[in-house]
Amino acid sequence: MADAKVIPFDEDRPRRRMPRRVRAVPAPEPVEPEPSAPAPEPAPAPAERGDAWDRRIAGGLAFLRRRITGEYEVDDFGYDKELTDQVLMSLMRPLYDKYFRVEVKGIENIPAEGGALIVANHSGTLPLDGLMLQVAVHDHHPAERHLRLLAADLVFMLPVVNELARKAGHTLACAEDAQRLLEAGELVGVMPEGFKGIGKPFGDRYKLQRFGRGGFVSTALRAGTPIVPCSIVGAEEIYPMVGNAKTLARLLGVPYFPITPTFPWLGPLGAVPLPTKWTIQFGEPIPTDGYAAEAAEDPMLMFNLTDQVREQIQHTLYKLLVQRRSVFF
Repeated sequence: MADAKVIPFDEDRPRRRMPRRVRAVPAPEPVEPEPSAPAPEPAPAPAERGDAWDRRIAGGLAFLRRRITGEYEVDDFGYDKELTDQVLMSLMRPLYDKYFRVEVKGIENIPAEGGALIVANHSGTLPLDGLMLQVAVHDHHPAERHLRLLAADLVFMLPVVNELARKAGHTLACAEDAQRLLEAGELVGVMPEGFKGIGKPFGDRYKLQRFGRGGFVSTALRAGTPIVPCSIVGAEEIYPMVGNAKTLARLLGVPYFPITPTFPWLGPLGAVPLPTKWTIQFGEPIPTDGYAAEAAEDPMLMFNLTDQVREQIQHTLYKLLVQRRSVFF
């Protein structure tokens, strides 16, 4: 075999480099810019906050001046609209919004103007449901209408409660006063169960009691105003009435003396209501303007309309109870 030819290595000769393979990198896809969040509204300047406080203070001083000088108006029933709007509603609103967390449904069934009779169930041992109903109508209705409640005569026999009830627009539950209010275009609220409703035992909760003799239907027929059924869920559990001290109630001159799991055992602390979750639903109005004038004297018609209103309220109560997740949530 021939000897292999040896090529001498020259360190000074430049080396030949092999070409490098470059991998092509795809260009990145264009990314659409995310929509920027709206810039937060600037906080009011200290001068603006100061002006708002100045207006509040000026309004409060003007209100006190009118109270002291007597330059305010009340109607024939003693209703003080300014006091109700600025003071009484403000006192009830925290209980309504934060404590009972009232949810309102069907507010559109209350007419924007003109008279109407709102008929609701009554419960809770103490009549807090009427006050919460009053706040619900005022705060949720687009026209911020005021509800004039018809109250029992016992309310107007109590010294301080009597004056506050009159100022808040409540009046005695009699047909004459109710008809005057309805014909004047007011919203009138009535709870036909009366003391039988708020004083019933806890075992009968959400079972409507008798609606009297249908006097509220006769009043609505005479005034030609619609009847709006209303169902309230949540008030039954604020004071679970497990007993009634009838002898003590007769001595005190009250319809009943409730015994609850907390009252009278815990004293004044036992009078604090339980923080239940409320729902108030207004049903479709029942018109009455299509009846003749003498229809208000027809006992069969009054019985039928009364039963229709009662059945609608009871049916809605059952429906709301089925939908309710918990007494407190």
